[in-house]
Amino acid sequence: MSTTPTPTEETRDLERLHERLVRDAAESAALDVAFRWLDSPIGTLIVAATPRGVVRLAFENEVVDEVLGELATKVSPRVLETPRGLDEVARELEEYFAGTRTRFDVTVDFALSRGFRRRVLGHLTQIPYGVTESYTEVAVATDNPKAVRAVGSACATNPIPLIVPCHRVLRSDGSLGGYRGGLAAKRVLLDLEAAA
Repeated sequence: MSTTPTPTEETRDLERLHERLVRDAAESAALDVAFRWLDSPIGTLIVAATPRGVVRLAFENEVVDEVLGELATKVSPRVLETPRGLDEVARELEEYFAGTRTRFDVTVDFALSRGFRRRVLGHLTQIPYGVTESYTEVAVATDNPKAVRAVGSACATNPIPLIVPCHRVLRSDGSLGGYRGGLAAKRVLLDLEAAA
């Protein structure tokens, strides 16, 4: 007679193991990056944070293993799925999509950005809700007017979109340009902000 666990028993065992890992990580301060999934009008998002703040927000068109691999390689290998420390950003994102929040108050951790890209991201946080700037205007604002392509690259690799609002940056002719979450998502975000 076989004693192989049923799929339901295996699922419960895995859930208990995950709960224990989360609890043990919290008790021993062994968790460097916590992440969780969030539903949104533009699809399922992954939000990750370190003790310093939100470090990554990924769209559903991004490969999960690559996102988690980037966090493990560039931030810390101690990455665990848990809502611990992510309730505030989840609430603020929900309020943003409901149209009741026009700026994010959560702290961010720019560990995945350096140099000029980091400077561009700092400027993006200053673009007001419902306002757009061109890549050229962002280059001028960051004291490097010839770095239009570098601004585009910084926006395309922004690790914390939405919270660091690169969707507010357009081409000089007013067209969308690119967006890590896809142009449909960028249009939804711009329309949401324009409706306020």
